[in-house]
Amino acid sequence: MSSSGKGQSKIDGPQDVAKAWDYAMAGGRVGHGRIIVEGFIDFDYEITQLTVRAVGANGAIETQFCDPIGHVQVSGDYVESWQPHPMQATALQRSRDIAQAVTDNLGGQGIFGVELFVKGEQVWFSEVSPRPHDTGMVTMITQWQNEFELHARAILGLPVNTTLKSPGASAVIYGGVEAKALQFEGVADALRVPNTDIRLFGKPESFVKRRMGVALAFDADVEVARVRAKEAAGKVRPKLLCK
Repeated sequence: MSSSGKGQSKIDGPQDVAKAWDYAMAGGRVGHGRIIVEGFIDFDYEITQLTVRAVGANGAIETQFCDPIGHVQVSGDYVESWQPHPMQATALQRSRDIAQAVTDNLGGQGIFGVELFVKGEQVWFSEVSPRPHDTGMVTMITQWQNEFELHARAILGLPVNTTLKSPGASAVIYGGVEAKALQFEGVADALRVPNTDIRLFGKPESFVKRRMGVALAFDADVEVARVRAKEAAGKVRPKLLCK
């Protein structure tokens, strides 16, 4: 049981096994004497396929999909994401087939963040989060109903709409400092970047690499949106109030 890479390590040979075991037991959220061992695969990119199980027009549970989300991770943490991510039609269909199989098996209603590795037309399942996904925060600017709205609507039995409003991107705003309280400077400068918005999470404590907010941008060209989201995120600067 892990999150954002905690408890995970890379083994290069037998000499690393004991250290990796100890770290898994100490770094994971729970330690029951069992671990997951994974092997490396060769892939081109990773996507998040947001998958929604919600009540359809006929009263039965239906599965709907958002456009695929591409993302960059560093040390297991998401740092930027964009939607839609370009994919071959066959790979997209396979991704959705896998996502539906996984979420059908889990059951329930709501949104699921299904992560998949893709190489050409090949697709491998990575993991699933039975809740709104961090990389899916980009939907706050790209979709008519963002992932949080979709989750709430699906749970409440209300209609959902996964339609894309505009291509867009998100970029993480880090705390940058260790502090019990901080404020942010440069917010106005960030919002002057064209077609952008920001969300500050209001977390009570900051760490250097704690995600304290996200910058969002939309544009018909998703690459332009990525540049602008990162530019806006870079203008928001944490200011230490107290240690």
